[in-house]
Amino acid sequence: MAKKSSVEKNKRREKLAKAFAGRRERLKSIANDQSLPMEDRFTARLKLAELPRNSSPVRIHNRCELTGRPKAFYRRFKLSRIALRELASRGQIPGMTKSSW
Repeated sequence: MAKKSSVEKNKRREKLAKAFAGRRERLKSIANDQSLPMEDRFTARLKLAELPRNSSPVRIHNRCELTGRPKAFYRRFKLSRIALRELASRGQIPGMTKSSW
């Protein structure tokens, strides 16, 4: 199991990113629109910088749903390699069999 504080911190980041997604998207579109005057684009960039850092989706780390492990993460299953292997060995993942040679 991963540290509980790390898992909770990541959950907070996910919640913040979801809450600020609309505002962040709107400010980014203004800041990147070349047809607008430079002052408007610059103020949009400043407002974007004032948003909380943890509201950026880039700061969210992929973690295993079962254990919270941050490394060796399979996106398709949302599990770490260790949890995936254990579930596959028990036959709890449909269509996946453990191979041995």
